Amino acid sequence: MNIVDIFLNSLLLIIKLDKDLWEIISLSLYVSFIALIIGSILGIISGYFLALKSFFLKNIVLVLINALMGIPPVVVGLIVYFLFARDGPFGVFELLFTPSAMIIAQSIIIFPIVASLSHEIFFQNWKIYKDQIRSLNIPYIGIIKILFSHSYFLILTALLTSFGRAISEVGAVMIVGGNIDHYTRVMTTAISLETRMGNLEYAMALGIVLITLTMIIYSIVYLFNLNKR
Repeated sequence: MNIVDIFLNSLLLIIKLDKDLWEIISLSLYVSFIALIIGSILGIISGYFLALKSFFLKNIVLVLINALMGIPPVVVGLIVYFLFARDGPFGVFELLFTPSAMIIAQSIIIFPIVASLSHEIFFQNWKIYKDQIRSLNIPYIGIIKILFSHSYFLILTALLTSFGRAISEVGAVMIVGGNIDHYTRVMTTAISLETRMGNLEYAMALGIVLITLTMIIYSIVYLFNLNKR
């Protein structure tokens, strides 16, 4: 079977709404979306706090957060694996090889990205508006509203970028999820498995969906940045 036939058959799988195919896609979206919510909430709060507050070892914390962005996802997966393994400190929760473990791993990947970008966004806006805020003696809640109103656009861009990275990740979810059929198999791990098994139509169908989602996400990011100029 040539590449054209494989491509056409993979499109047919998508159009026919193949049950197993869309089950994998749905799980991928679910895991990455929940991880985005968790990682983003923690990241935005951390970024805001680091931008406005001064405390001992603040610079070290910032360096660590930035360093976490450079850690390979497979290493994150390995750390989560050891933490939630049967003999690990959190083994009692029995989360290894479940969607929950995959969410935790992806949340850890997302957190430093959102925290670092949020810190920079809030810090720049704080430098611009801090004199006005202090002169008007605006309460703490008011400060939050002002900074978020001038930062939400760029933060949304950071969130979309983080989601794109999370849903495209394979190493960490493979380690902590185990790529179990009908339970922890997501698009990236399924593509790897189906390619090795020679099921190229299935792998390409998932690849088309993943590429389409990634292009949509980064197109939105581009349009946001374009409108911001």
